[in-house]
Amino acid sequence: MEDKMNYYRIPREQWQDFYTSGHTPLTEDELESIRSLNDRISMQDVEDVYIPLCHLIHLYKKEAESLSLSKGLFLHKYVKMPPFIIGIAGSVAVGKSTTARLLQTLLGRLFKHQRVQLITTDGFLYPNKVLEERGIMDRKGFPESYDMEKLITFLNEVKSGQENIQIPIYSHNVYDIVEGSYETIHQPDILIVEGINTLQLPANEQIYVSDFFDFSVFVDADPSLIEKWYLERFEALLDTAFQDPDNYYYEYAIGDRKAALEMAEDVWEKVNLVNLEEYILPTRGRADIIMHKAKHHKIDEVYLRKY
Repeated sequence: MEDKMNYYRIPREQWQDFYTSGHTPLTEDELESIRSLNDRISMQDVEDVYIPLCHLIHLYKKEAESLSLSKGLFLHKYVKMPPFIIGIAGSVAVGKSTTARLLQTLLGRLFKHQRVQLITTDGFLYPNKVLEERGIMDRKGFPESYDMEKLITFLNEVKSGQENIQIPIYSHNVYDIVEGSYETIHQPDILIVEGINTLQLPANEQIYVSDFFDFSVFVDADPSLIEKWYLERFEALLDTAFQDPDNYYYEYAIGDRKAALEMAEDVWEKVNLVNLEEYILPTRGRADIIMHKAKHHKIDEVYLRKY
């Protein structure tokens, strides 16, 4: 791929030898609780891929701290170390959430005395009511469906060290922003930001969300595989949604399964695939690391940005 020319291509067998800690800092039960619906990840993946990745992040963090210290020496004053922000991007259903939660757990144990927090950019989607008023409900997930100005303001506040920042909560069960509910971010030392739009350019074309990132990861896979995972996840959602009449997928769960799957295939083709090809994949070349997945969510290659 042309956007991978600026990367070192590293097969898994080589990547896993870059750093060996001798132990895995979490249990199988903890890994199970981290794993997203229909995602597949093993303790071997943690050892082979994520432990070396955490070591690399540690190196980037040390460099950021060194630069902050140098700025203070230059200015002849104390410069507080700003939060280290990690962005995680990729398609719907590619496994970003699992990657984000796993990194949060591992980094929390690597940096024992630092606060590691995680947010998703779903909280910066406009409420469904607004999307409907603007006639873009069928474009949900596309760049115009996010309040990018609010997201950028939030990241600026985090970098500036502001305390107790509140952000909206998005519920996948009701498929909407939960009105009146907020998550509070308490001056994290490390903040992980996960979402399909984390590397995208906002409408004002002046600043990238990724300008606030100290490190970024793009979770990659062939679109045909992602479609398969998306449909499998949709079926798994239907298998539980019938128990909750308030769940967004309830009507699909109690209805004709074949019709529901046809609808999901249509959504993939007309919404998610278009979004992936037009807006998400073009941002892949901005990531520091590209984690490439093959069948069964197995990470087979890692791409490290050269410069």
